[in-house]
Order: sequence, then structure tokens, then C-alpha cells
Amino acid sequence: MNWFDKIIPPKINPALRLRKRKGVPEGLWTNCTECQTMLYVSDLIKSLQVCPKCNSHMQIRAKERIERFLDPESIVWMGEHLMPVDHLKFKDQKRYKDRLAEAQKSTHSSEALRVAIGELNGTPVTVSAFEFDFMGGSMGSVVGQRFVLAAQASLERMQPLVCFASSGGARMQEGLYSLMQMSKTTAVLARLAKERIPYISVLTNPTMGGVSASLAMLGDLIIAEPNALIGFAGPRVIEQTVRASLPEGFQRSEFLLQHGAIDMIVDRRNMRREIANFLIKLGFGERDSQQTPSHFNNE
Repeated sequence: MNWFDKIIPPKINPALRLRKRKGVPEGLWTNCTECQTMLYVSDLIKSLQVCPKCNSHMQIRAKERIERFLDPESIVWMGEHLMPVDHLKFKDQKRYKDRLAEAQKSTHSSEALRVAIGELNGTPVTVSAFEFDFMGGSMGSVVGQRFVLAAQASLERMQPLVCFASSGGARMQEGLYSLMQMSKTTAVLARLAKERIPYISVLTNPTMGGVSASLAMLGDLIIAEPNALIGFAGPRVIEQTVRASLPEGFQRSEFLLQHGAIDMIVDRRNMRREIANFLIKLGFGERDSQQTPSHFNNE
């Protein structure tokens, strides 16, 4: 039952009476997290979790993002055999092992990063996407290794790498193992750059901490979704540190674009088309799969 049904008594709520009388199932409606408009869940799925009223880009599951981004029937999942391990036997209010189990059960994902190879309008690409609902999309050792696996697949196949970032940063429960992933992912991206293989980084809300300080901001093309929060430390932390008020819209996509930190802002519903067009301009959309495009020759 949604909030609207809860606040209106059943005697004057025709929708609830109809549901009880005709057996209308729950879960048909949801609310926009920004404007609180009531929306059909089916319509929201079709619009990739973008509110048609206020254009708010809500959270979308990594699996759904990849499946809607790549061509149907072309997806091959990678790295699913890599599973997180509690090396440090970490415990705060809960054991790290228990937190992992809860996250895996609630998200139906084994880790905070999903990786796949497939085609985008017929162009071979490798895609990775963060699952924010899995412990805030935090980057632990398995997340770093899966990203490296995706980059290695792009190196072996000489095909572009696209990453959809959504993370709160490094995973504190893994300590230095987590922080090491910053240099690990940066190193493999340097190998991609050396081979002239394009890396497209898409920043979604939020992209913070160690992820923003490493793989997220190293794209040959850096795209952001509208109004995404992007940065290292959060606005409140910065204000408390510098003891000054921040500009309006600070660390949002539009602010970063205005100050040259990102290349462009793209609506999620147009992301597939825009990235496909960009790859065609680089020569990847029409190239022979065994050859490097002339745009990326060392000459």
C-alpha cells in the first residue's frame, strides 16, 4: 500500500475500495523521489526510471541499465564468479559478512558492479555499471577486479569500454584493500589509453569518494546525467571544513559542466543514442572488428 492509500480513510478512498472489490494488485503506483508525483510503475520502467513530470533521474538497477543499453540477445555477463570475501573479519554494528548477505538478497546482485560484453547498435562494446543499492555502490576489491576484467576484455577485443558510475566511494569494511582499487583501476585505464581504446565514463547520481577520484573522472569522454551529485567529499563536509557557504548547485552536473569538469550532460533516455553516435564518429560503428580505427592510430 502506498502513502496515498494510507492517509485517506477506506470509506472515502475509491481506489482502495476498487482494489479490495476487484482484487487490483498492489505495486501499480509509486512516487517520484523528487516531486512526489504518483506514477504508474510500468510507465516508469519504460522511461528508465526518469520522472515524466520533473525529469528527475531516479536510481536504476545495474542489470536493468545494461540490458536497456545494449542490443537484446547480445549480452554476455562477466565476472559473476568473483565474490566478496571478508578478509579483515570486519564488524561495526553488524558483521561485514552479514551486510554482504543482506545486500545480495535485496538487490539480487552478488556485488556492487555488474560487467557485460555485448553490442550497441551492432558495435561491440564492454559495459560496467554500479549497483548503488548494494552498500551504496561502494568499491571493494571485487568491484575493482571486475572493472579490471571489463578493461581487459576491451583490450583483448579492441573495443570501447563504457562505465556507468554510481557510488558513495571506497568500501570502509575492506580498509586498504578497498583503497588499492583506486590505483588498480587507474593503471588498467592507462593501458587502454596507450592502445588508443576509448573509455566513456557516465556519471550518475551520486558519484563520490574514491570512485570519483579514480575511474569515474578518467574517461576520454565524461558524460553526466542531469542534476547528478559528483565530487569527492559531500557538500556538507566541505562547508563544515571551509566554514563557508557553497554556490548554489555546487557539485551538480550543471555546475561541473559550466566549470569544465565534464564534457556533456545527457538525459538517460537518450544515452544509448548519444554514445552510439559518438562511437561512430570515432570510427567504431563502421569499422572492421579486427582493426583499430584510423582516428586512434599512433601516427
